Amino acid sequence: MTARATARRMVECCRQLAARGLIAGQDGNLSVRLSPNRVLVTPAGLIKSLLRPSDMVEVDSAGRKRRGRRNPTSELDLHLRILRRRRDVAAVVHAHPPTATGFATAGEELDAFALPELIFLIGRVPLVPYGTPGTPALADRVEPFLAEHDALLLANHGAVTLGRTLNEAWVRMESLEHAALILWTARTLGRVTPLAHEAVEQLQRLRARAHRERDA
Repeated sequence: MTARATARRMVECCRQLAARGLIAGQDGNLSVRLSPNRVLVTPAGLIKSLLRPSDMVEVDSAGRKRRGRRNPTSELDLHLRILRRRRDVAAVVHAHPPTATGFATAGEELDAFALPELIFLIGRVPLVPYGTPGTPALADRVEPFLAEHDALLLANHGAVTLGRTLNEAWVRMESLEHAALILWTARTLGRVTPLAHEAVEQLQRLRARAHRERDA
């Protein structure tokens, strides 16, 4: 996909995230790897639902701006750290989904193995200790969790999802919030009923197989 087509897709994603209530105003940011040393990111300080493709900013893997009239997102270090650590990942979505962020603000991870879709699409979602947004401290907190997880809750902040494509990272963010809402609803009804251990293991095997097939 060309840089121009990727920029258009990023605009669509931002608008969808806003329409779904997963970001508000200037919240959230996206990145997409264009090549080993080129990354397209959302700009800083703009309302995401009003972005245009020309607002996207191209940087190199060290964060130096290569193209664009805007400044890159203040969370650039977070995105670049993820993309450097996970060579299998080509896109990162950072948003503030309300229910999932509620879990993060309450100091809880999403580790209840109760929803097949969550287990298969995302896996366990750990809670990353708080790091100040827009500083290297946030990426420092995130980095130890990257090897084994495709979605993370950021304490008192929001969530991050990773994908081999922007669509995959985007779908994981929507699925994360949907699962968090279901789990919260189950709690208000009195109980979250986990799946049997054998069912969880089967879903994890299917997830691992799907990853291997994509890598082949």
